[in-house]
Amino acid sequence: MPKITYIDFEGTERSIDANVGDSVMESATNHDIPGIDADCGGACACATCHVYVSPDWAGVVGKPEDLEADMLDVAEKVNEFSRLSCQIMVSEEMDGLVVTTPESQF
Repeated sequence: MPKITYIDFEGTERSIDANVGDSVMESATNHDIPGIDADCGGACACATCHVYVSPDWAGVVGKPEDLEADMLDVAEKVNEFSRLSCQIMVSEEMDGLVVTTPESQF
């Protein structure tokens, strides 16, 4: 199982074992990670699962597709490493992935 580390805006780290095929959002909600509300349930219809992907992992995770990019327009403090965690599907290659949740989601 790939390990994902979620860091909140205060620097608190929470590492979990994620299931391959789940989204980074599902993995967070299944483990009660704060800061990932997932109001739309993973339908890419809100931005309450916004995360910043660690720059070291940007190439593995990839860039947002058009629908996700449109939804990121409503998120606060978006940067080049912003993604909606509902759109990042966990793979074995993501073992060690680090994402940070924005202050606006707390």
